[in-house]
Amino acid sequence: MFTRRQTLTGAIAFALLPMARTAQALIDYTPGLVTDRLAAGETVFVDFSATWCSTCRAQERVITALRAANPAYDAAMTFVRVDWDAHGTGDLSRSLAIPRRSTLVVLRGDQELGRIVAQTGEADIRALMDLGLS
Repeated sequence: MFTRRQTLTGAIAFALLPMARTAQALIDYTPGLVTDRLAAGETVFVDFSATWCSTCRAQERVITALRAANPAYDAAMTFVRVDWDAHGTGDLSRSLAIPRRSTLVVLRGDQELGRIVAQTGEADIRALMDLGLS
């Protein structure tokens, strides 16, 4: 026999299940990840950042808030974080001519849909993210 606590816990878990399925985690970059996701037909939002970068942290706060406010972003795009200290001079950064950390890029297929560098404004980041919706 179920107790009230077990019943309530189960009901809460069941109610939260749709959110768990739609929320997409930020994926940490490994070599080949972006290429594989693009080849699979995904749109990829790439965040070149460093843990010590205050501009990157500001961008992350805005991106997180926008994703929380509009689940369509997570449905339309895969979000990948590239650790600048580990991969800033790697193949992906070189192939996209990434000038520095705090660069955000939206890719689909073999096209770059847009990018911003060192901008932290909500309107700028939203406009970039919106490119991945179409």
